[in-house]
Amino acid sequence: MGSTMEPPGGAYLHLGAVTSPVGTARMLQLAFGCTTLSLVAHRGGFAGVQGTFCMAAWGFSFALSVLVVACEFTRLHGCLRLSWGNFTAAFAMLATLLCATAAVIYPLYFTRLECPPGPAGCTVRNFRLVASVFAGLLFLAYATEVVLTRARPGQVTSYMATVSGLLKIVQAFVACIIFGALAHDSRYGRYVATQWCVAIYSLCFLATVAVVALSVTGSTGGLGCPFDHVVVMYTFVAVLVYLSAAVIWPVFCFDPKYGEPRRPPNCPQGSCPWDSQLVVAIFTYVNLLLYVIDLAYSQKIRFVPTL
Repeated sequence: MGSTMEPPGGAYLHLGAVTSPVGTARMLQLAFGCTTLSLVAHRGGFAGVQGTFCMAAWGFSFALSVLVVACEFTRLHGCLRLSWGNFTAAFAMLATLLCATAAVIYPLYFTRLECPPGPAGCTVRNFRLVASVFAGLLFLAYATEVVLTRARPGQVTSYMATVSGLLKIVQAFVACIIFGALAHDSRYGRYVATQWCVAIYSLCFLATVAVVALSVTGSTGGLGCPFDHVVVMYTFVAVLVYLSAAVIWPVFCFDPKYGEPRRPPNCPQGSCPWDSQLVVAIFTYVNLLLYVIDLAYSQKIRFVPTL
């Protein structure tokens, strides 16, 4: 009688998790992420809100990448109460956005070609330059994973791997930028109309997060109606209400009757309400465009909620 015993390690370790194209991209993420964090923490340095954001973005992405690689390699993701395909697709897109932002902010605020004053000024400059390079490579590594795992036309896959699913992460990220600008002395409370816009941003953000959470937890089957129908209807409503915000916000912020059509000359740089209002207006149009593209793609997606 033949033995049914599996070769040692064969049933538990998954070498493809680190040798496949996606696995290689994830290993590069670990290498570039660890290098970037080490360079900045050792001699490059960071300060203020901008530096803290960069370190938080890199640290968060690195920690979850370690978790993803460990779970894939040991097959422990099968024990988690998650839709693993949705989770990894959503995380890769979020990490791409975070690392892209950090790869722009860190060189912009901390990297200069001239040496800072001090005996170790040139060393600090060199560390910051190298850290900026690795931050760019880290962004490319995450972007590569998104490209490799994105659903192809006609492919049955997890929702978050589709264009519509990836756009949900971008929409939520853009909404966070809008909230940051609103909190930075945007004076949105002056008019009921601008408060309506803030309500739109908040409700659409919460609904988008709910869609992502349901997908990642594999709970889409408990809605009582097809998940794809719910997504299409929500996206259609989001387009309509964002369209109203795209009209109302600029009128009540930049029309001479209600606001300032141009930046006031005596407005201090970095703490001017007009600047915050402009950022909100720009990203309102960005999110409106994202929801329109999402609506177009969500009509033809095919996905399996538990993948």
